[in-house]
Amino acid sequence: MREGVRVFKWIDIPPAWLAASLGVTWAIDRLFPWLATGLDWLEWLGAALVLAGLGAMALGAFELVRHHTTFIPRRMPTAFVQQGIYQLSRNPIYLGDALVLAGAALWWDVLPALILVPAFGAIIERRFILGEEAGLVARFGAEAEAWFARVRRWI
Repeated sequence: MREGVRVFKWIDIPPAWLAASLGVTWAIDRLFPWLATGLDWLEWLGAALVLAGLGAMALGAFELVRHHTTFIPRRMPTAFVQQGIYQLSRNPIYLGDALVLAGAALWWDVLPALILVPAFGAIIERRFILGEEAGLVARFGAEAEAWFARVRRWI
């Protein structure tokens, strides 16, 4: 049992949750092809959301690397990053994940899979964001709390 817990902790990371959600989206597409709308513009909108999501992820990771702090969930940050995209969103990488998921559902024309986006957001918030925010307050105190008041969690 101990080994199973260790394996789950290793795979309990946001990219794994995103991959699982994308897998469910793909499965819905394959299992229920008649749900497709056939609207070509959804593909373009979906592609734009995927690109926006990848951009948000890249900008968020860039700022963390630039400030020599971790982007690994559940690790204590060594610097408090409020610059760049972190002026717009406290969680641009997770926001990017959600945009990629929404974009994929549109791109693949699997509109029912859009229900996975708020579910994904809730999972990420409960499993990662709340703990990360508590860690920021423990490490940076009032500075973190002021940032929380100023910048929204998602957008």
